[in-house]
Amino acid sequence: MGRRYFGTDGIRGLANGDRLTPELALKVGQAAGIHFLDGGHRHRVLIGKDTRLSGYMLEQALTAGFTSVGMDVVQVGPMPTPAVAMLTREMRADLGVMISASHNPFHDNGIKLFGRDGYKLSDADEAAIEARLEGEVPRAAPEAIGRARRIDDARGRYIHAVKASFPEGLRLDGLKVVVDCAHGAAYRVAPEALWELGAELDAIGVAPDGFNINANCGSTYPETLAARVREVGADIGIALDGDADRLILVDETGRIVDGDQILALLARSWQLSGKLRGGSIVATVMSNLGLEKYLEALDLGLVRTPVGDRHVLEGMRAHGCNVGGEQSGHLILADHATTGDGLLASLQVLAVLVADGRPASRVLRLFDPFPQLLRNVRVGGGRPLEDPRVRAAIAGAEARLAGRGRLVVRPSGTEPVIRVMAEGEDEALVAATVAEVCDALRAAA
Repeated sequence: MGRRYFGTDGIRGLANGDRLTPELALKVGQAAGIHFLDGGHRHRVLIGKDTRLSGYMLEQALTAGFTSVGMDVVQVGPMPTPAVAMLTREMRADLGVMISASHNPFHDNGIKLFGRDGYKLSDADEAAIEARLEGEVPRAAPEAIGRARRIDDARGRYIHAVKASFPEGLRLDGLKVVVDCAHGAAYRVAPEALWELGAELDAIGVAPDGFNINANCGSTYPETLAARVREVGADIGIALDGDADRLILVDETGRIVDGDQILALLARSWQLSGKLRGGSIVATVMSNLGLEKYLEALDLGLVRTPVGDRHVLEGMRAHGCNVGGEQSGHLILADHATTGDGLLASLQVLAVLVADGRPASRVLRLFDPFPQLLRNVRVGGGRPLEDPRVRAAIAGAEARLAGRGRLVVRPSGTEPVIRVMAEGEDEALVAATVAEVCDALRAAA
């Protein structure tokens, strides 16, 4: 049975629209609270958020829901998603909640849930919570209603944890860094952590107003960062997204470095230092074939998963790997975090850069990507991927790319679109196969 509320990364939608309302947030608080009320201890949920205007509304509605079923609430304010995961585990909370729509514009928002261990909830847990959303939940007696409090030292705790991942004795003195925080959740923690490690810092995207999160900035619009890096003559640029679980880099020339190149760098660095586990890294079906070929040359494997950092993490745990991520910049370093962490990953890259001593343009370009083309086809409903015309187009494209490239066709988990990606040595062939499949999808939509 399909899910009504939960998607690939929690619950997401237009804030105060038809779906993501304060009424729903209150019910989520009640349903999730009841689901995790087990044992005789006083139960606690930790709630963080990014900088969207609607975060206030959803935070208070969730708080009302949790306290109404007897859970205490700890509010930490604007905080990166990985910080919420870390603090949930550190503070022995029964549940963690992040209010964010990640890289989406301000008018969207979402609710992400983490378990006691700091990992995103399993499908079974989400299904159980969703089932409770459809019915009534038992509310606490007046004397058992939960309390809510806001803590002020959460930012410092996260900064300390992130800095602890940086090699002891190494500093960023003399390195000029531009960081773009996308006017999002990391607008304070990222500059502070980098400054404390000694970087000569230029911070942009650090003036959130509730509306400007991800607007022409951050990891989904790295052109702003690239221009700034060139303008100030920085050694490297760091772009985070709205909830800081993604990382895209810019070298000193202004060239953009995606998640695949970062994965290649970390795989080689950790392999040389003996830290890499599992003899492989984990990436999704969208990662470039060039990454796979580069890893083969290092005698390393590439485990591919469906799109989504949760799938990547599941693949990492199944294969005993400690490095994984997505081309989009979700990077999971399991020795240090339970979910994607853009700031933490950036520090690992900076450590390599400082130790190497060469310019970022020399260090961060490890392989030449195969020509790759991604197109989105908007769909209004139905099942276009089951249409005979679409199936025939996909089969024909796969036949032409056989041995020379790859084709990936998948529905988005966050938008009403079908994503069509092809890559291979022949750029013209790649473009032709994508166009053929897209045309078939439009005809069937």
